[in-house]
Amino acid sequence: MIKLLVFDVDGCLTDGSIVYGNNQDEYKSFNVKDGLAIASWSRLGLKSAIITGRNSVIVERRAKELNITHLYQGIKDKKMLLEKILRDENLHWENVAAIGDDLNDINMLKSVGWSFAPNDGVELIKSSVTTVLKQNGGRGAVREMIDMIVEKDGLKEEFLKLWQ
Repeated sequence: MIKLLVFDVDGCLTDGSIVYGNNQDEYKSFNVKDGLAIASWSRLGLKSAIITGRNSVIVERRAKELNITHLYQGIKDKKMLLEKILRDENLHWENVAAIGDDLNDINMLKSVGWSFAPNDGVELIKSSVTTVLKQNGGRGAVREMIDMIVEKDGLKEEFLKLWQ
């Protein structure tokens, strides 16, 4: 059973675009359907993590909004960090599902129990994961991932009851 979801940000939780304003502002766009699924996962008492290579105040804000359990930014070795999270949470690799879209995610994705890539992930990643999603990053890929896990792990009714 999956007990921890791990998300890359750019290209998974977002479409991978980074927009800069004139005043050094950075903008990212997140999908509401992805967010509702993540928030629902959290309401079930299950864990989640963002592990991303970049640093952004926007990501910190989004993680708080969705009650994401672990937030790590500026990470070069995502697999090594995930090993620490597993120790801290007393979990095993088979309890983890992760989504990534590019080469900095590959070692982590090859280690987890169920790995995902958005439809627009790079080909090397798509050929390395368990499941290539139909949706693109930032366009419902995370929602599709969570829906698959909820269905497979028999959590669909509990998931739906959160909103009834």
